Amino acid sequence: MVANPMAGSKPVLLSIVELGGYPDFSTLYRGSGYEVIATDSVRKAVKLIRKHRPAVIVAEFNFQSDFRDRTSSLETVFSSLQGVAEASVIVFYEKEYAHQYQRLKNQFSVFESMEFPVDEIRLQKALQAAHPGDG
Repeated sequence: MVANPMAGSKPVLLSIVELGGYPDFSTLYRGSGYEVIATDSVRKAVKLIRKHRPAVIVAEFNFQSDFRDRTSSLETVFSSLQGVAEASVIVFYEKEYAHQYQRLKNQFSVFESMEFPVDEIRLQKALQAAHPGDG
């Protein structure tokens, strides 16, 4: 067994904010007992997943109609988790893209889905449920 250099510390939450336009929830994440690592690209997120093995990932669903075989770059995030980390994924999405988002949910296990505008109390409850016993 490989020793985890983060052993004994807080669980890691990886925040992926590609487009933003909503409040920075970093304070809420920290207040819920997580060490927060943030990135603005999926490419960087894949490297961070391998390095930190997050307990929770919070990301946006950004529908990309120019992709032929997928709906968004979030699929890359889910694929990179396989065999690496057992993260609970919380996804923020726009109501107008709910149909496309459902296609992603049919393929991957999403811990919690939250439509914009994100309800902070609901987010906090989801964060606590994602990693119980540390709060």
